[in-house]
Amino acid sequence: MMVLITYDVETITPSGKKRLRRVAKQCVNFGQRVQNSVFECLVDPAQFAELKHRLESIIDNEKDSLRYYMLGDNWKSRIKYTGAQSTYNPEDTMII
Repeated sequence: MMVLITYDVETITPSGKKRLRRVAKQCVNFGQRVQNSVFECLVDPAQFAELKHRLESIIDNEKDSLRYYMLGDNWKSRIKYTGAQSTYNPEDTMII
């Protein structure tokens, strides 16, 4: 299933900046950054549960926020974009 994850982490303090880096790193481990604080993650339910647990253990619930948009398995028909953007298909073969 495709999950769109967005986050807003307060970065006024050094600890906030550290939380921001940690949240971004966890999202990179599971998906692709599509904007500064927005990731598309193609995951199964177990992977989503793991990612959600990791992210929620990092953030400060008083200062930061996370949003999960469940696009499901039919995600290709739900994503439309305009403008300069490099696209990728997470289901295609990737050469590293």
